[in-house]
Amino acid sequence: MNNDGTHDSRGTRANPVPRPAGPPPQPSTPPSAPPPSAPELPAVPPAASAPKGHAAPLASPALPPSPAHAPAPGIGASVADWLRIPRPEAEPGVWRLGHRPRPPEEPEQVPARQLFSGALVAYLCGWLVWSLLWNGYLGGWWIFGDNWWLLPIQWLTPEGWRSPNSPHVELYVAASYFYYALVISLLAIGFGRIGNWNEVWRRYGVPLWPLFVLLPGFWREMPRTVTWLTWVSNVYYVLLGLAVLAVVGRAGTWPSVRRRLGMVTPDELPLPPPPAEADPADWPELRAAGLTEAAAQLADAVHRGTLSDVDYARIRRAWQGVRTRPERLPAFNDTVRAHGAGACGHPSGVRDLPLRTAHHDLVTGQVRIGTAADHPRNPYARRTTGVALEPGLLGTSLLAVGPAGSGKTVRLVRPVVESLCLQALSNRAAVVAVTADGAALAPDDSFDLVIAVGRPDATHDLDLYGSADDPDEAARTLSEALVGDLAAGLPGGDRRRAATALAQLIGPYRSVHGRFPAVPELRELIGGSPTALESLRSALETSGDVGAAAQLRELDARERQSTRGDDIGVLLAERLAFLDRPAFADFFRTDGSSRAFSLRAIEHPLRVRIDLPERGHAEASRIIARLLLAQFTDAALVRTDRSLFACLVLDDATYTVTGDSVRAIQRLRSANAGVVLALRTLEDVPDPLRGPLLGAVGCRMAFSGLGPWDGGRFAESWGTEWVQTRDVTNRQIISDEPLTKAVHFMRRLVTGKAATAEAVTVREVERERWSASELAHSVPAGHAVLSLTTVGGEHVPPMLVDLRT
Repeated sequence: MNNDGTHDSRGTRANPVPRPAGPPPQPSTPPSAPPPSAPELPAVPPAASAPKGHAAPLASPALPPSPAHAPAPGIGASVADWLRIPRPEAEPGVWRLGHRPRPPEEPEQVPARQLFSGALVAYLCGWLVWSLLWNGYLGGWWIFGDNWWLLPIQWLTPEGWRSPNSPHVELYVAASYFYYALVISLLAIGFGRIGNWNEVWRRYGVPLWPLFVLLPGFWREMPRTVTWLTWVSNVYYVLLGLAVLAVVGRAGTWPSVRRRLGMVTPDELPLPPPPAEADPADWPELRAAGLTEAAAQLADAVHRGTLSDVDYARIRRAWQGVRTRPERLPAFNDTVRAHGAGACGHPSGVRDLPLRTAHHDLVTGQVRIGTAADHPRNPYARRTTGVALEPGLLGTSLLAVGPAGSGKTVRLVRPVVESLCLQALSNRAAVVAVTADGAALAPDDSFDLVIAVGRPDATHDLDLYGSADDPDEAARTLSEALVGDLAAGLPGGDRRRAATALAQLIGPYRSVHGRFPAVPELRELIGGSPTALESLRSALETSGDVGAAAQLRELDARERQSTRGDDIGVLLAERLAFLDRPAFADFFRTDGSSRAFSLRAIEHPLRVRIDLPERGHAEASRIIARLLLAQFTDAALVRTDRSLFACLVLDDATYTVTGDSVRAIQRLRSANAGVVLALRTLEDVPDPLRGPLLGAVGCRMAFSGLGPWDGGRFAESWGTEWVQTRDVTNRQIISDEPLTKAVHFMRRLVTGKAATAEAVTVREVERERWSASELAHSVPAGHAVLSLTTVGGEHVPPMLVDLRT
């Protein structure tokens, strides 16, 4: 190398790129030699050699989230933004608000070793190209000269700026720095895409892109007397730059740049907004029907924030009724013009709940309960997607089983009840939630009616007979409550004898008194009290009613059966004694002195919570729970208007399920109704009914901590599936060749293992979707395995759901 920095004839470098560090100091005398003809470009400083890195892929679209609470007046256009979020069609149970469909199969990923090898090779190639450009090795055969890649900066800057004595030399230095950075960025982008560095970032989250611009000249230009401290300092600077770039990328600075450069995956692209003519915030359906003024009034309420999500769902519900009955159109128009966002209100006048604890989407009627875990047992298309429940799924009924503390109440029952209460305020549903007193399932203000059984301050009573007019119907539901859990062990194998015995008494009593007997009166009659029976007989004989003779025959038959040793009346009297307690003296009245609630009221959008005295009267609570379940199924099946979804939620269904209730649950699908049953274990259900119960409900949920015996029932109900298995067999390689033997011997000395050949056998086998052992021991805390079925019959296989997200 010569003193001027050029190589002699033995070298390969012909014309290096000049690198003055900046404008030199002004000499005291004018320079005698003219400026060199080659361009004097400033060198690239090490600090400016690294471009910004990539930002990590966005985990979710930059969309406004579903409001955790109904927007209040003055919140602005948040409801409008929420309405504009796309809700694509998806499989049952998918949270549709802003949902992004995933591919059905997991794409084949490049192995990590191959990925890093390709990225490293691309990086080295980029480094080599830049080094060749910087050192002039790619210029000798170009027609534009040795430094052809510097021509753009020479064309764009005046020639007079390049002189060290020019007053504009500092501008030329800055422009040169910018040009170097531009060239390096283009090289980084090009070789980064070739080496798939974007996949390295997305998979491992490490901002390695800035390594592209670590110039080889940076190291070569260091003084020969560099110390180890200088090297450590430069490594520190590089790491600090990478950390800063990572923070900037995480902060969201670079995703937009990546989108413009085409370096994002389809799931990172923002969801397209709806077209202007289909903006739900402007009520296009009403405008199309000619209700321009009403639509404008509602659209203005949406944009001003005075119309909440409940108001929107309620008015949409009313509009759907107008579409089925066009004669209601003038009344709907007048109501909207008169009341605006408060039109078509709930009978209570309430327009929202005082508290929300879950994410709701009242456009689709969904409530989010968790996220499908990224687990091999889950279908790839469902992993990391939101899991939600809606009336279309609850209409097949839901059974949740898990030990105490597994999250049944907090993570399932409470969100479902909250969602149904919101839909009731939207005139879409009627909900009856049954829970233990003090469980705090939801605030009292969230319900239209709170019935606290056994509390002296209760304002309402329960109708013991469910507003039934037929004595046989009333006797059937009452016998279901009293002895339904013991039906399998009763003489005759069912509860028909109990229903007949009750009908033989309440029928004559009603014909005399015009009402059904209260609990104390019925207990005396069914227990065979001579005074009570004689009084009833005398009243029948003197009533003069046309049907008195038939009622007397019923009474005579009951008296004859009471003399038998296996009379069912003894058991009925014992069960009625649990309800004939001083704590219930003001309940179950039939004389009209109290405001009694009947489940026949589910034809209206009601929100009812019934608190049972589980602590002091456990057996009475179970009887009442069975009574409510029997009355609900009867009331739901006899409704004339089934457009309103009706749901009964039992927070604790222990000893509530009976043979008749299982058969009734199966018929609720066609009645737009369903039940939600929560159990600590399937042992709380009679053994003959455990299998039929799992078959009757369409949605099954097994929480963490489930016992193996319960897991076996769920595994049997979920069935099996065909899966592909790989069997790997290793056999030792035995060779007779001396050289091969020596190689195998050396390999065994080094690795400690004999040389083996691997054989892989791939086959399809039938395996349980979730085995009893996996349900008992492999479900993490805060998770549950959930299978779903829609009212239309569409099935979703069991999947692991993270209930904490």
